[in-house]
Amino acid sequence: METMVKSFRALTPDLQALAGGKGGMLARMFQGGYPVPDGFVVFPAAFEGEHLHQQAWDEIQAALSVLRKQQQGARFAVRSSAMGEDSTTASYAGAFETVLDVQTDQEIENAIATVFRSRHSERVQAYRSAQGMESPQQIAAVVQVMVPSDLSGVLFTADPITGSFTAMIGNFVQGLGESLVSGEANASAFRLIRPEGKYDGPGVFKPYAKHLYKPASRLEREMGCPLDLEWAVAKGTLYLLQARPITTLSSGDLDSYAINESSTEDALWVNTNVGEAIPDVVAPLSWSIVRALDKESSVIPGYYLWSGNICGRIYSNLSQRLSAITALYGWSAQRSMHLLGEVFGQIPPNIHLPVHPFSRGQLIKEVFPKILHFIKNMLTISKKLPKLLADTPDWCRSMRERLAHVTTTGELLAIWKEELQPATERAWWGLLVGGSKTVLALTLEEKLTKLAGKEDAGTLLSNLRGGETLASLGPVVGIAQVMKGKMSREEYIMQYGHRSPHEFELSIPDPSEDDDWLEKQIEETKLSNINAEELLLKQQTSYEEAVKRFEQRYPRKSKWLASRLARASAGVRLREAVRSEFVRVYRVIRVFALCAGELTGIGNDVFFLYSDEVEALLAGKAEAVKHIPARKANYAAYQALPPFPSVISGRFDPFTWAKNSQRRLDYYDATVPQEKPADSETLQGYAGAAGRVEGYVRLLASPEEGERLQSGEILLAATTNVGWTPLFPKAAAIITDVGAPLSHAAIVARELGIPAVVGCGNATTRLKTGDRVIVDGGQGRVFLANQKQEPLS
Repeated sequence: METMVKSFRALTPDLQALAGGKGGMLARMFQGGYPVPDGFVVFPAAFEGEHLHQQAWDEIQAALSVLRKQQQGARFAVRSSAMGEDSTTASYAGAFETVLDVQTDQEIENAIATVFRSRHSERVQAYRSAQGMESPQQIAAVVQVMVPSDLSGVLFTADPITGSFTAMIGNFVQGLGESLVSGEANASAFRLIRPEGKYDGPGVFKPYAKHLYKPASRLEREMGCPLDLEWAVAKGTLYLLQARPITTLSSGDLDSYAINESSTEDALWVNTNVGEAIPDVVAPLSWSIVRALDKESSVIPGYYLWSGNICGRIYSNLSQRLSAITALYGWSAQRSMHLLGEVFGQIPPNIHLPVHPFSRGQLIKEVFPKILHFIKNMLTISKKLPKLLADTPDWCRSMRERLAHVTTTGELLAIWKEELQPATERAWWGLLVGGSKTVLALTLEEKLTKLAGKEDAGTLLSNLRGGETLASLGPVVGIAQVMKGKMSREEYIMQYGHRSPHEFELSIPDPSEDDDWLEKQIEETKLSNINAEELLLKQQTSYEEAVKRFEQRYPRKSKWLASRLARASAGVRLREAVRSEFVRVYRVIRVFALCAGELTGIGNDVFFLYSDEVEALLAGKAEAVKHIPARKANYAAYQALPPFPSVISGRFDPFTWAKNSQRRLDYYDATVPQEKPADSETLQGYAGAAGRVEGYVRLLASPEEGERLQSGEILLAATTNVGWTPLFPKAAAIITDVGAPLSHAAIVARELGIPAVVGCGNATTRLKTGDRVIVDGGQGRVFLANQKQEPLS
């Protein structure tokens, strides 16, 4: 028999979904020890048509009897609790009927009927239509002991407009809260300032402020999202009457992949680093796998380095990391940002730096176990890393062969869970170990700049391959080796076929799947008459000359320089190697996904499922497949948008932004009006690779357009990564919107001796094909030359 009535105390987790948003939340809060007035839920099964079952009415009377024994003369409030009501995507605030201050059985029975019938009201239908919802869903009703309020109010644990977490903001009125939510009474405003909940507001509520702040903070942490709370004070006691997510601060709808994580809070989002590695709009499967890996290694609450998702484009949420530094060390946001800028590039000096006001004690308590987990994994993988790097190519080759012969979904699911998923996690930790080694090169660059100047510092760091081949240089140097007969075509594809401009997007094939890719690269290299190995030798000479100049100036620092360069070189080589081998393992997931699509009959649509949904599909549960059309539509809409700004501060709507003819591509700040950057003769970026070159610009949207780049032209692109490097030998210089000083492409340009200015922000909007510029890679500047020519075809 279906459940008809359950008290808050007896409502089990498996029944909370059937109890609707409000009923499930109240029961959860009541059982969690929050100050919630007691009550019960009348489930949809209690109704037959528009009337209560007799058995349901008997159970309701029994529940009322229990509550009346606990509180003599109790009066009750009857409210709706629809499926999806008070959720992250829908609130239904004020849509259903609420009946207050009822006491007798007849009044309560009539109130329940009134609430139940309100699901057919015009305002409910209008709300559902506006939200794009389908047929009406079931509705439950909540019957709760009514609090005779002296004060009633609401509290938002974050600003619902800006998304700021600096303070919780609220309003209250004297008496019942209905006059507040209906707008019939003027409300008094107050704030609870984080991280301690300092009260700022009228004195009448001050004695109760802490009693509201503590449970609100705790509940927010438990729910993992900002909340909208209703509360009341009666006879000196504060009660929580309702809690729901703030729908205006939702990241969107995962079912349809309508996701924009900048909408969840006031935060600083940056893709100067991760945007180079993941330049594409990512499909749901790719994002879900990277997000799972990101969560596995994150120690800071809400911080995602590799998987912050703004309409399919990947950003790092620096505010969470910035906030943790300010909380732990007591530094200012500006000082903390300067530290992070060494890795992520410096942020425009006038941009708003949102800080989440973490409590230092709470933060330490929360991150300490995660830090232990992080350190343990890093140490474990560090010891195993040489063997992992050596074994990975053969393991990947063997796994690809096994996947090609899988015939059942059960076998495929077992391979994923028992072998491929754990291997991907190990490779991920290896990637993190390698990434940590870049600190050596960053620190050394800063010291060398002070001693030898920015240009010579860049040249001294242009030989980080240390007599070996960097993994990121392999794809371009390997082409020259194939042409000279030093490497076979099969060996090239085996070693470098997993690397491409789109290597993190699993829905896009890589060179190993294209029989003509290598031949095209060889043909382009022949036409350009450029030899990557000769460029390396030339840069080696420049490096040796820079070393001599340094030793002549600082003879006592000769051994110091050699030692530091050797350490930095080892660190960068390791970083590039683990990045390559992680990608090698990660690309095997594409083979797994294609196999899953074939065995289940959904083909390439598998890339529009999340990883857990692929697992469910292989286990015979195909519920998520119904969401694929909506996800594909949103994915296509995201692809149609122009690339977003490299730096985003605050909540960002890319669809509105894209319509603004005055939009900027370098940064977006929600706190100030957006204006197109003033014309200037100079573009400022970061020193990617030293050297000064004057020439004509060639703007490319993707490396697939590489045949349009003529030898000696200056390559201009929104971003470049390892997949672009076969084009580098043809370019006289490189300019990008996105990038950081030690990004992979910057390192390759430096090793090849090609001047590069990365992270200009808006170069692709300021320049066009045919513009004549001077690129000063050592200083990170691009000067617009006066001389022009007709745009090149």
